[in-house]
Amino acid sequence: MDNQAFRSYAHEFVDWMADYLEQVENFPVKAQVEPGDIYRQIPEKAPLKGESMAEIFIDFMKIILPGMTHWQSPNFFAYFPANSSYPSVLAEMLTATLGAQCMKWETSPAAAELEEKMMNWLKEMTGLPKHFRGVIQDSASTATLVAILTAREKHSDYQVNEKGLKWFDSFRVYCSTETHSSVEKAVKIAGIGSQNLVKVGVDDQFRLDPRLLKLAIESDLKVGNKPICVVATLGTTGATAIDPLEEIAGICSRYGIWLHVDAAFAGSALILPEFRWMIKGVEYADSFVFNPHKWLFTNFDCSAYFVKDKYSLLRTLQVVPEYLRTQDQGKVNDYCDWGVPLGRRFRALKLWFVLRSFGTKTLQEKLRYHIRMARDLAELIGQEEEFELMAPVTLNLVCFRFKPKGIEDEKLLNNINEKLLKKINDSGRIFLTHTKLNGKYVLRMVIGQTNVEQRHVDEAWKLVQSSKSVIDLSGPPYVGR
Repeated sequence: MDNQAFRSYAHEFVDWMADYLEQVENFPVKAQVEPGDIYRQIPEKAPLKGESMAEIFIDFMKIILPGMTHWQSPNFFAYFPANSSYPSVLAEMLTATLGAQCMKWETSPAAAELEEKMMNWLKEMTGLPKHFRGVIQDSASTATLVAILTAREKHSDYQVNEKGLKWFDSFRVYCSTETHSSVEKAVKIAGIGSQNLVKVGVDDQFRLDPRLLKLAIESDLKVGNKPICVVATLGTTGATAIDPLEEIAGICSRYGIWLHVDAAFAGSALILPEFRWMIKGVEYADSFVFNPHKWLFTNFDCSAYFVKDKYSLLRTLQVVPEYLRTQDQGKVNDYCDWGVPLGRRFRALKLWFVLRSFGTKTLQEKLRYHIRMARDLAELIGQEEEFELMAPVTLNLVCFRFKPKGIEDEKLLNNINEKLLKKINDSGRIFLTHTKLNGKYVLRMVIGQTNVEQRHVDEAWKLVQSSKSVIDLSGPPYVGR
């Protein structure tokens, strides 16, 4: 492909992108395919001779698009969002065109310095402590791994990296039973072992219970175990519960334990002054993460990780072979030393575009709109005889279930709600997901997609209500279409 052909197809693709984003709410939200449908349509071998871009794009439309779940649809209410926006997409186009590998300051000074400034902007916007230093990671999962690795090294006086874990056993990491699965994955990768992850019980609002945390730590200390890290969650995946950070911070300070705060989704709400109560005590935290790619309309991946002591982070992760040594070493931020991978994308550019294009005020207005719609929906559900709320509505997640009159058996209720969810999602009109709270099957509806409006929420609720009337209230879980 020459430059002229590239120019022509680029214009065509941008027109398609604009049309897609304008019409995305008309697509079935969840891909309506069976396992293997896409795979079987793709040839077994790569072509010997190059094919035209026209042919490739036709196959994109025919094969790929029907197998996509449309995360940018305003009818997407599942998981937590992975939001995009027009300015973010434009920035991603520029990032792809530049094609820079931004591992060190020298490899692209603008990328490193813009990243430092964007982390400072986010820190100021969210009310995080000034002494925090920030870096963009690819995901909160990676940020949590980095935090646990740093806690491990700091506790061992940085000897595990040198000698291995053989001489440093019985490390213990703590989180609540509602904490994200990435914590368990991190302790496994870090060599600590999932058996040394202590899952602490929660209160009636699904928040980590500080009293039980303290008991668990003291119990471990008595038998010679070594508490090294506590992960507090602001906005659990199941119910957006907010762990009591100030109390947890006090316990960590008392016992000299690294405190990592996972605010992957809820952290974006800190741009709203009325939600700063969530981070009371954060000045005592050692690390903090939230994802602009979830609720600040910035394309995945863009995870903002903050650390109190950057030198502990660097001592944990920095490896500088001769071919990566530069004259600027120590004078600048080489962000490849702040995370797991050496290679780094120019993620700060899209964040810069988004924050400048929206402005703080508009971002605040959009988040407040989402929160208001969620609370209005919760109030509506609370008035229904055959539906019940299953968790407090802290932000913009509504957890509820269908509870037909006269049915009290929990196993049957779980089956009924599983059937209801499948019926809703198989319609293609909206996409919800589920969790289990206290063993009860619960439907989750997250109102946070970039372009979601009240009409989308209204239509979603109408679909939920109409779907309940056509499902079988007895028998095994619904498994077909």
